[in-house]
Amino acid sequence: MNKENDGMIGRLPININKEVPTPNSDAESIKALIKKSGEVVGYELSNGERVSKEEGVQMAKNGQISGVAVGVSKKGEEYLRSLPDQSENNNLSSLPTVE
Repeated sequence: MNKENDGMIGRLPININKEVPTPNSDAESIKALIKKSGEVVGYELSNGERVSKEEGVQMAKNGQISGVAVGVSKKGEEYLRSLPDQSENNNLSSLPTVE
């Protein structure tokens, strides 16, 4: 275990995420959530592109989206999570929703 973080990222355990991809230098960021009936179904990226939840997960795994990790829901579905830091303003749950 790393003595600097003692197995933690912020106040969350490191293993809360299935995968923490390393973003490319030209990676986009998520600027808004696309929801249907209250459930996240996609993401709007910093370049204006809209992608499905599944596409977003794959892009993040490929290093094309920064600031996120891949988690797995109780239903076994992969989804994107904000990487914990000192700011709540950049958490995915704090982002605007678009139709």
